[in-house]
Amino acid sequence: MAKIGIIGAGSWGTALAVVLEKNGHEVTVWSALETEIEMLKQEKEHLEKLPGVKLADTICYTADMEQAVKGMEALVLAVPSMYTRNTAHQMAPFVTQGQLVISVAKGVEEGTFMTLSQIISQEIPQSLVAVLCGPSHAEEVGRGMPSALVAGAKSRQIAERVQRYFMNEAFRVYTSPDVIGMEIGASLKNVIALAAGMADGLGYGDNTKAALITRGINEIGRLALAMGAKFETLCGLTGIGDLIVTCASVHSRNRKAGMLMGKGYTMQEAMDEVKMVVEGVYCAKAAMGLAEKYKVDLPIIAQVNEALFQNKPVKDAVYELMTRDKKAEHDELQWDMCE
Repeated sequence: MAKIGIIGAGSWGTALAVVLEKNGHEVTVWSALETEIEMLKQEKEHLEKLPGVKLADTICYTADMEQAVKGMEALVLAVPSMYTRNTAHQMAPFVTQGQLVISVAKGVEEGTFMTLSQIISQEIPQSLVAVLCGPSHAEEVGRGMPSALVAGAKSRQIAERVQRYFMNEAFRVYTSPDVIGMEIGASLKNVIALAAGMADGLGYGDNTKAALITRGINEIGRLALAMGAKFETLCGLTGIGDLIVTCASVHSRNRKAGMLMGKGYTMQEAMDEVKMVVEGVYCAKAAMGLAEKYKVDLPIIAQVNEALFQNKPVKDAVYELMTRDKKAEHDELQWDMCE
């Protein structure tokens, strides 16, 4: 079994610590917050972010980055996306040549438009980099509910190595070489989930949710394909799968924040109420930057940006989406007859 360091003690990092410990690995969890480390040591439970999920006595906890990184066979980088670059920079002096770093957060960096695996490769060039993502809420994974995810890497060997670390009877892991497709699908779905939550907050129903999910994956797919992703990835767990669970789940912080905005909260009020990082807010601007760079139209994501950053009433954003110019659902499909 392997020695694995988990960098980030939030809900997802904690849930993955449960999975890895169950699989027999020697797990060390790092947090920058001494108070968080003390709570985990004493309570064997993350009382704030993953209450009710008990942690094994064999899991170690530290606020010392060197201790969390040195000598580990693999590192799981589980901090929120906006902290990825800074945390990777802190890790870099202790990472050895060929040490594996597995990115499990979701996001695109504003300004650079880089995915998280690209940031890690830039900050820790001596590392091997992989990605693990898919439709998986920490609240369910921590309790051992069946989940399926995807391990992505440039080489089959690295992806299969991640698969071996994590896979068990309740945590199924597939492999994929399409890292860019995985990361774009997993990141932009948070922005669409904000829109789904806004619709819920306005009191709209299942018809609206279905429209947002299907047109949302269409937007994500257009951008991802323009960036070199594969169509199959968008149809899979890190595309439509991740989008469905984030738009519909009671555990989704993005959906919850959007729902509060639909009820009249400002963006900041909604984020304060959720009390956890709302990744879609940070990814929304970056998504529009990518849309401009690759010349792709993202109408839903554009309206979410206006609601988030220009104080546009959510109801007005919905109206604009519904009254756009008439068009075909799929421009690529051709008519057999033209009259």
